Amino acid sequence: MKRLIIIFTILTALFYISGCGIYSFTGASIPAEAKTISIQHFPNNASMVEPTLSQSFTDALRDKFVSQTNLILIQKGGDLMIDGSIVAYTVKPVAIQSDQTAALNRLTITINVRFTNIYDEDKDFETSFTRYEDYPSNQDLAIVQQNLIDLINEMLVDDIFNKAVVNW
Repeated sequence: MKRLIIIFTILTALFYISGCGIYSFTGASIPAEAKTISIQHFPNNASMVEPTLSQSFTDALRDKFVSQTNLILIQKGGDLMIDGSIVAYTVKPVAIQSDQTAALNRLTITINVRFTNIYDEDKDFETSFTRYEDYPSNQDLAIVQQNLIDLINEMLVDDIFNKAVVNW
């Protein structure tokens, strides 16, 4: 019986901590009064435009916040607000070999992000996030591009999520 009371007390405490909006098991630290988030579409303003990048990045960012927090996604004016744009999409050779050819190419994506927390202005920021993935230069970018974009988007989304709501 004593063991059952201890287990019940621990479960109640865990439920309270995760349900109050202050802490979640994903590491997100969100003000208890914050209930909504608005994430605007990220237009692609890069000089080299990949047509699907804007939508796939925006969707990935929205999915992360909806699945990893208790926040409700709304169109505009959320308690937490995220907007920005894709500012760079580049492919450059790296790992130059002795015969002056590149062994690898690097796909790099840079996103400019503005984050606003209406309950804590100290958490507001505007910054750029850059991530890249290398691929063998003997592979055609058109063939590996979508996989690379998915990997880079995942890293960028994690970086933005961590800066916005994980305060470790």
